[in-house]
Amino acid sequence: MMGNDSIEEAVVGVVAVLGAGVMGETLVSGLLRAGRRPGDLLLTERRTERAAELRERYGVDVVSNVEAAAKADTMVLVVKPQDMAELLTEVAPHLSSGPLVVSLAAGITTAFIESLLPAGVAVVRVMPNTPALVDEGMSAISRGAHCDEQHLSEAEELLSSVGRVLRVPEQQLDAVTAVSGSGPAYLFFVVEAMIEAGVHLGLPRTTAAELVVQTVVGSAKLLRETGEHPTVLREQVTSPGGTTAAAVRELEDHKVRAAFLSALEAARDRSRELSAG
Repeated sequence: MMGNDSIEEAVVGVVAVLGAGVMGETLVSGLLRAGRRPGDLLLTERRTERAAELRERYGVDVVSNVEAAAKADTMVLVVKPQDMAELLTEVAPHLSSGPLVVSLAAGITTAFIESLLPAGVAVVRVMPNTPALVDEGMSAISRGAHCDEQHLSEAEELLSSVGRVLRVPEQQLDAVTAVSGSGPAYLFFVVEAMIEAGVHLGLPRTTAAELVVQTVVGSAKLLRETGEHPTVLREQVTSPGGTTAAAVRELEDHKVRAAFLSALEAARDRSRELSAG
């Protein structure tokens, strides 16, 4: 697994990011912070005002999809799943020789992308998540049929500019989507519920929010830096007969653990449906 503290110069040449939405812009800004030169990056954006804004903000060229495909050594596809077939059909005749194609589109398989590109093109599929916006993303990557070790290393280097990267077999990506792709939403849901509970218990909303958010941040850092199993850390907070034990008993009585399992199974199943078209 790679993080943004262990970036290697694996990607050479021109990197084109096709799609300048939130994740596309996040990746470009992360690459620039990681030391990539603006002249080695291309962005695509059809809206004139948005394109001008991106040029001004990052100093990168904003070009058409066709021009990006013709110039790119690595092409990153950051478009909506429903737009992928049209994009691939548009760029396929114009690809530079031997490009690496990295797809961040949810539910789009490497086999589907390969079927619309020239034979032998290397494709890597990525499931990112939104903490990439603050360089704390979790990206899982899977190789296509024509990928080798160098291609995977290039994809890792790209994604490590905005967080951590983990290699998984493509058949596990539906489960990855359920755990980390959708995962931030579950945590935000818990934070929202804890803040509301704090207000119900008599705390001002701003106080409750600060208490909960810092508790979540600190707890995540404790997990990361100690390497302890979450059960061990939970038991360290849970004194016999104490306040935490009373709260955890209520969570168990309400089958919160089982609810999380059901929720993640539902997310996985929906991901499978999207992948199947």
